[in-house]
Amino acid sequence: MIARLWHGVTRADAVNEYLEYLNKTGIPGYRQTPGNNGVSVLVRTEGGKAHFLLISLWDSYDDIRKFAGDDYERARYYPEDSKWLLEREPNVVHYDVAVHL
Repeated sequence: MIARLWHGVTRADAVNEYLEYLNKTGIPGYRQTPGNNGVSVLVRTEGGKAHFLLISLWDSYDDIRKFAGDDYERARYYPEDSKWLLEREPNVVHYDVAVHL
């Protein structure tokens, strides 16, 4: 199994709005892609900013490509992301999952 980690930052006062937006865009996008085994959304607020870490689990890199395209290490963004995100990190990070309970 492979974990795909994406990081984004919003204003701290936009956490709930951005979570609603994720529930309409990114999360269904993950879940509707064959080979996806779930997604977790972690949020940490610090210094007026909210850091989001999305961890999605995948069967294979081929399945990740179904979601992200051939350049699967590039972050995938949605049209209205710039309304909330303070910056757009260009890449994601992948890890092989050694233990998943």
